[in-house]
Parts: sequence; C-alpha cells; structure tokens
Amino acid sequence: MPGPTKYLRRLALTAAAAAGLSLLAGPVASAAPSAIDRPVPTTGCHRPSPVPAGTTTLRTLTSGGLAREYTVHVPARYRPSRPTPLVLSFHGHKRTSKYQEELSGFSSYDAISVYPQGLPGTDGESAWTGAPYSAAADDVLFTSDLLNTLQRELCVDSRRIYATGKSNGGGFVGVLACRMPGRIAAFAPVAGAFYPQGGACHPSRPAPILDFHGTADTTIPYTGNPAKGLPALPDWLAGWADRDDCFPRPVQYSPKTGVIIQRWLGCSLQHYRVEGAGHVWPSTAPNNDSATPTVVNATPVIWNFFLAHHLR
Repeated sequence: MPGPTKYLRRLALTAAAAAGLSLLAGPVASAAPSAIDRPVPTTGCHRPSPVPAGTTTLRTLTSGGLAREYTVHVPARYRPSRPTPLVLSFHGHKRTSKYQEELSGFSSYDAISVYPQGLPGTDGESAWTGAPYSAAADDVLFTSDLLNTLQRELCVDSRRIYATGKSNGGGFVGVLACRMPGRIAAFAPVAGAFYPQGGACHPSRPAPILDFHGTADTTIPYTGNPAKGLPALPDWLAGWADRDDCFPRPVQYSPKTGVIIQRWLGCSLQHYRVEGAGHVWPSTAPNNDSATPTVVNATPVIWNFFLAHHLR
C-alpha cells in the first residue's frame, strides 16, 4: 500500500487529469426547456392587473425562441385578491384567437379567458401541434410558458386551469390531456381532430374529458378517416376510458331529441354525440361556424363541467 505522500500525489494527478478532460469536453449543454406538468404556485395575486378588467387585450411572450401572441379577457368582476379560474380556448386550423373568442364565448363568464394564437403551419395557415400541417414549434411548451406568464401577472387559481378548443384546436387539447394533466384540471375538445402526429399518450394522472362531436361532420368524420389516421370517435373515447381506468362501457341517454350523452362510470369521461351536426361548435343560436342552430349549447355545458373539477 502506498504511503500518504504518494497517495496524495496520486489523488492530485487524478484530479488534474479529470479537470483536463473536462476542459477538453467543453461546457455541458443545458437541458432544453420543457412543459411543466404539475401545479405551479401563482404569484400574481395582490398585484394590479396588467390589462383592464372587462376587456380583451392582445399580448405577446417569447417561447422556444419565438414571439407568440394571445388575447386575454379579464372578467369585469376580477379582483387581484381573489384566485380566479382560467380557461384556455384554442382556435381551429386557419382561424384566429379573435374568432375563437367570438365562437366559444368564454369571455362572458367569471373566468380569466385566454385565446392563444397558433403559428402558420406548412400550408401557411394557423395551426397547433399534433396536426400533419402544423409548424415545428412546440405548442405544449408555449402553453406551459403562457400559464407561467399569466400566473405571474394575474391572480389565477392554480387548481382551476382548463383547456378547450375546436377542430385542430380540439385535437391539441387532446395532446394537452396526454402531456399536461398534472397542471390543467379538465379538458373539453369540440369537433376534435385527433391526428396520430399528436404522439404517444401517457398521462401523468387520469384526465377529466368532456367531448363534443357532430355525426354529420365531413371535415373530421365521426366514423374516422383511416387515410389521414383520424380515429373513429368511439375508438378515441375507448382509448381514454382505458387510460382513465373507467368502466369499459358508458351509460347512454338522450335528454332531448338530437343529442346522445355518454358517461363512463369510475372516472370523469363524457361525450356528447350531436345528431346531424356538422363541423361546428354546437350552439342553440347561429354562430361564426353555422347559421343553423343545434339542439345543445356547448359552452355552458363545458363551463359546468370545468367547475366540477379542480386539481387536488
């Protein structure tokens, strides 16, 4: 066994060699930013709102090195001392945040309503991650960064953050249900386009989901489109019933002619099958999607579903 002097000299030489290798290797690359899938404490309470209450304001932030836009509506009754629910409402392919605000109508509710704007995709039209025509940007990261910003600036109830959207925006809500259910309390896709490009789905917890789809939707057919990889709605719902550990067969009933509601026991999964409705946001009054009303109004149903859920 070497004496103490030789042992210390050997340690010094080993440390010097390791340091030299470290210098040759160069600086260690920092990890790429990723979306946060857990509750984040809100720090924006007891601060003046950066936007006027009762109005919709265009805002920007930087995410993934890109300038991103969104509009935010702070309710007229907003108080900086009162944690307020937050609803993210995502527009469809080729649409805008303004269109989605008018279509979904969440700005009339007592919530911080946020309408993110998608980036131009491969066809030059606005889109969200999860579609074959979307941009290369990471919209899941954008959603996480957007929530970080909103929770720094406003008194957001971190346990009551929700996501809804139409068409490609609804498909993106499905992606968020797979990747951010630890931070978003409930999800409500409408006429969702659930392309395989959304990736594998391994949610960190059972995701409460309320889904709407019309049987006469020719854009995203209820029975699916194998050529585009779009699943039939019953198959998509069965996948979530399995992930959320629901009973495999739903309870089904029709509260009025033209709509069938399915509820899965043992979990929080619901589906509204709107008979004869096309690629629309269901509404009992004409809206931006269609001059022909449907028998159900999706927005208040979604709002009530959201209110029934919060993160623990």
